[in-house]
Amino acid sequence: MAQETQSAITPEVKAMIGVSGDIVESWGYVDTEYLRRFTQAVMDPDPRYWDEEFAKSTQYGGVITPPIMVSYMASRVPPNTPDPITKAFEEDPMSDGIGSVERLGSLPRVPTDLVRVLNAGNELEIYQYPSIGDKIFFQNKYSDIRERVGRDGKPFLIVTTETTYRNQKEEVLCITRASSIRR
Repeated sequence: MAQETQSAITPEVKAMIGVSGDIVESWGYVDTEYLRRFTQAVMDPDPRYWDEEFAKSTQYGGVITPPIMVSYMASRVPPNTPDPITKAFEEDPMSDGIGSVERLGSLPRVPTDLVRVLNAGNELEIYQYPSIGDKIFFQNKYSDIRERVGRDGKPFLIVTTETTYRNQKEEVLCITRASSIRR
């Protein structure tokens, strides 16, 4: 007789779908120095990001920023503020540097005993490029939680977190969706 496995998607887990975090203002603003450093770090030499004359000749009419840059701005902390990743490792040297890190706008933990976290993919929906001088605001939300059964017959969860990034005019810049597997 086949042994029935217990579902990992409990009513408490289902209740997390749609839960949103606070709207958070990123520290700083989109500036040319951060843009320069970011494009160097990701090794993207596109002149639309730095050459004012060239950028004026494009459909955007000026310097633009890589749309994904706002997601990195969301994790910036002001000077003299404790680093949340360092704090996580101080509290638990076995921290994965992801799941146990408390950041501004963090969502409550999904109530599950499944603690191993694996990246299951990311997607980016672009609405407009951030502009120099923009203040960035973001909000996280659990947009989906699904259950699957692995080859070992054990259930696991696929948790999708959606983050919406807006500028100071409340215009949507982009939406990211990050899925993770909880085993």
